[in-house]
Amino acid sequence: MPGTKKLVIVESPTKVKSIAQYLGDGYTVMASVGHIRDLIEPKDLPADQKKGPLGKFGVDVDNGFKPIYVVSDGKTKVVSDLKRELKNADELILATDEDREGEAIAWHLREVLNPKVPVKRMVFHEITREAIEAARDHTRDLNMELVDAQETRRVLDRLYGYEVSPVLWRKVAPGLSAGRVQSPATRLVVDRERERLAFVAASYWDLTAQFTPGEDTAPFEARLQRLDGTRVAQGRDYDDSGKLTGVARQLDEASALALADALRADATVVTVSKVESKPYSRRPAAPFTTSTLQQEAARKLRFSARQTMSVAQSLYENGYITYMRTDSPSLSQQATKAARSQAAALYGADTVPEKPRHYTGKSKNAQEAHEAIRPSGETFRTPDEVRKSLSQNDFRLYDLIWKRTVASQMADAKGSTASVAIEAKVVGGELDGTVAEFTASGTVITFRGFLHAYEEGRDEERNSDGAAGAAEEKLPPLTVGQALENAGVEAKGHETTPPPRYTEASLVKALEELGVGRPSTYAQIISTIIDRGYVTLRGQALVPNWIAFSVVRLLEDHFGDLVEYDFTADLENDLDSIANGADEGREWLKGFYFGTEAHKGLRGVVDNLGEIDAREINSVRIDDEITLRIGKYGPYLEVTDPAAGPDVAPRRVNIPEGLAPDELTPAKARELAEAPEQADRVLGTLEDGKEIVVKDGRYGPYVTEVLPEEAPAEDTVAEASDAKPKKRAAKKPAAPKPRTASLFKSMSVDTVDFETALKLLSLPRTVGADPESGDEILAANGRYGAYLKKGTDTRSLPNGEDQIFEITLPEALELFAQPKYGARRASSALKEFEADPVSGKPIRVRDGRFGPYVTDGETNATIPRGEDVEAVDFARAVQLLADKRAKGPAKKPAARRSSSTTAAKKTTTTRSRAKK
Repeated sequence: MPGTKKLVIVESPTKVKSIAQYLGDGYTVMASVGHIRDLIEPKDLPADQKKGPLGKFGVDVDNGFKPIYVVSDGKTKVVSDLKRELKNADELILATDEDREGEAIAWHLREVLNPKVPVKRMVFHEITREAIEAARDHTRDLNMELVDAQETRRVLDRLYGYEVSPVLWRKVAPGLSAGRVQSPATRLVVDRERERLAFVAASYWDLTAQFTPGEDTAPFEARLQRLDGTRVAQGRDYDDSGKLTGVARQLDEASALALADALRADATVVTVSKVESKPYSRRPAAPFTTSTLQQEAARKLRFSARQTMSVAQSLYENGYITYMRTDSPSLSQQATKAARSQAAALYGADTVPEKPRHYTGKSKNAQEAHEAIRPSGETFRTPDEVRKSLSQNDFRLYDLIWKRTVASQMADAKGSTASVAIEAKVVGGELDGTVAEFTASGTVITFRGFLHAYEEGRDEERNSDGAAGAAEEKLPPLTVGQALENAGVEAKGHETTPPPRYTEASLVKALEELGVGRPSTYAQIISTIIDRGYVTLRGQALVPNWIAFSVVRLLEDHFGDLVEYDFTADLENDLDSIANGADEGREWLKGFYFGTEAHKGLRGVVDNLGEIDAREINSVRIDDEITLRIGKYGPYLEVTDPAAGPDVAPRRVNIPEGLAPDELTPAKARELAEAPEQADRVLGTLEDGKEIVVKDGRYGPYVTEVLPEEAPAEDTVAEASDAKPKKRAAKKPAAPKPRTASLFKSMSVDTVDFETALKLLSLPRTVGADPESGDEILAANGRYGAYLKKGTDTRSLPNGEDQIFEITLPEALELFAQPKYGARRASSALKEFEADPVSGKPIRVRDGRFGPYVTDGETNATIPRGEDVEAVDFARAVQLLADKRAKGPAKKPAARRSSSTTAAKKTTTTRSRAKK
C-alpha cells in the first residue's frame, strides 16, 4: 500500500540483507552500488557546448566551476528501480558510508531521485543490530560541507588530469596519465631508485667472537666495537657515496684477518670490563587505522593494499568488523570494555592494566570515521568462533584485527636488558698489546603482557649491523673483572646496502607521513601506478619502469609544484578545511586554477610551458658514449662511436627485459653495448635454395625464409645501357613475400630445429571440411595461442600447442559443436556468485587471455594486477562491473582506408568536378 514504507539506500548490495533484517518491517533496503553519477566526459557534451568553456573539462571554469553531472553508464536501471520504489515510500533514508565519499553519494542520490518525501541521513560504523537500530533512531541532515569537499576534490582531479595528461601524451607516450596523488607517489618510487642508482657501496670488515664463562656454560656472541679505544666503523658510518663519516677506524680484510688470528692465540687475555642492566618495557601498538592495517597486512599476510581493503570491505559488510576507512586509532568505551574483558578471560587478569588505554591520532579531518578498525559488537567474536564461517583470507585478516585490538588494551611487556663490554688483550706477536673491545646485549622478558596476543611487524632495516632488538636473548650472569674463555673469533666482510625499494607497506607509511593522499585512497593510488605501467611489482618491491623516469622528469621540470610533497599535502589540508566549513570549494578552485598572489595557478603554468624537448625528457645519459632512450616500443641504448663521422647513425642496443633501472650501471651498459650481436641461425636449406633461419625480433623469436638473391636479367642490362629512350617497361610483378611464423612459447631460439621450423611455416594447417556447411577448418597459432577457425567462427584449443598439429576433424567438429561461451566455459569459472543487481545475471570470475576477470555475461571487468583473485567477493565483483560500465565501451580505432579505396575516391571526385 503506498505511503507505508521507508526506503533505505545503502552503497553495497552485500549490506542489504543484514540491514533489512535489523530494521524489520516497514523498511525497504536497496543498494546504489556505489556512485550513480559522475562528471560528464567532454566528448559527450551537446555540440553547442563543446566549443564553450565546458568543452575541455565538463566543468564550467568561467562560471564558478559549475560541474555537469550525468548518470553513469550501467546505472540507469539502478536509478529506475530506486525511483519506482520511492513512489511507494513516505520517507527516504540515505545510509551510504559515513566518509566524505559516502556523503557525496547520498547527495547525488537525493539530486537524481528528486524525492517528494522527507529525506534523512543515517550513518553507522558497524553492521550489528545495536548499531543499525541506534543509527535509525539518530538520523541527521546531509552535511553539505562534506559534499562540497568531495565535489571540490573531484573537480580538482579533473582539472589536474585533463590539463597535465595531454602534455605527457605529446612528449612521452600516448595513454599516460597524471594525477594529484598518483604523480607524487610515482615520484617517491622514482626518487628511491635514483638514490639506488647514485649509491656507491663501501666495503668494511668486523669481528664476531664467541665467549664463555666456563666449560659448562653455553657460549654467547659478542661483536667488535672498539680497537685501542677507537670505535670500529660499521655500516651506518658510511654515506651513500661510500665515504666514511665521523671518527671511526675502518678495518680492511688483511687487518681484520690478522686481528682475528691474534685474538685466537692462547695467550690472549679476555675479561669483562663493564656490565649494565636496565629495565625493559614495551607498549602495545594502537588499534588499526586504515593505513596501519594496510602496512601490517602487507608485512604479515603478504596482502596488497587493494587486497587488504577488499577483504576488509567484505568483513565490514558482513558484520564482522567496524568501518575500515578511518584515521582514528581510538576505541569506543564499548570496544575498550570488550577488549579488556576478553584479554582477562583468555590471558589472565594480570595482563590487563588497571586503567583502560586511550589512543589519539594526528588527523582531525571530518571525512573519516571516529573509531579504529576493530571487531564489531559489544562482545568480540574470537577467531576460533568465526573460523568456519569465513574464507581463508577473510579469517586471516579478522584474526589480525582481533589480535591487535585485544593487545592494545593489555599491559606492557616487562623485562630487563643487559649489556656487557669485554676486553680482549693480545699478548705477543706483531699486534702485542692491542686491546679489542667487544660488546653483547640481551633482553629477558619477565612479563609478556600484550605479547601473549600480538607483536607488531617491522619493515626492512638498512645496514642494521645486527643490532639486537627486543628479542628474548639471554646472557649468562657476569661480573666486572671476570675472566672469559675465547670459544672462537671470526672476521666477516660486509658491503653497505642501498636504500631498500619501497614495498606497498613502506610506501603507504611514507605517503601518510608526508600527508600525500588519504589512507582510504592508498590502495587505489598503488593500483593506479602499477596499472599505468609506471611501477612493477618484483616480489614485494615496487620497481619503477623507465617511462616513470620520463614522466617524473617532465613534471619536475615544468609542473614543479604539482609533484612537490608539501604542496600535495597542503592540498589535502585545504580539502579538510572545506570539509570543516572553514573554506568554500568554488573559491578555492578559482585560486588553484587561475592563481593567487602566492601561487601561479595551473592555467598559468600550462599556458606558459614553452618548448619541451621530448628527446631530452626521454633520455638518460649513462656515459659519454651511451645514452638510454625511452622509445615508443620501450627503452633501448643508443651507442655512439667517437671515431665514426657525424653522418654515421648511433647504434641501437636492446635492454634485457626485467633489468631494473638501478642495475643499468655504466659497466652493465658497456657490457651490453660491446656484446656481439646474435647472428641469425640457419636451420637448413630447401630444395629451391631458400634458407630457413631463426631470429629474435622485437616481438619475440620467429622462423622465416631467406630468398636467394637473383642476378639481373640480360635484357634488363641491355635496356639500361641503351641510350635511346624506350617505351615505359611493363610494371614488374611484386616479389614474393617470405613465409614467417612465430615460435611457440615452449620453444627456444637455441633449440628449435629444421623440421619444427617447417611445421611452423606450414601453418595454418587444414584439418578438414565441415560436412554440413562445407567450410574449411584450419588449425593456427595466433597472438593468444593455438586455435581453430571455421569461416568467422573460432575456438581455442584446450591443450594449446600440443593439439595444433595433431587434432583430427572429428575432434574439431566436437569443439565447434559446443557453445563458444556459456555451458562450455561455465565449469571453468574460478568463482561463482549470485546475480548482478544491474543485469540480473550470475557473476563469475574467470581466467582469460589478459588474466583473471569478472563477468556477468554482458560486461567483462579485468581484476587489477596485484589483487588476489581469492579476495574478490560478491561486493568487489559488483563494484568492478559497475566501474567498467561507468567507463563505457572501449574506443575502436578508426578504420584505415586502403590506398586503392583512397585512389578510387580521388578519381571519382576528379570526374565529378570535370562534369561540372
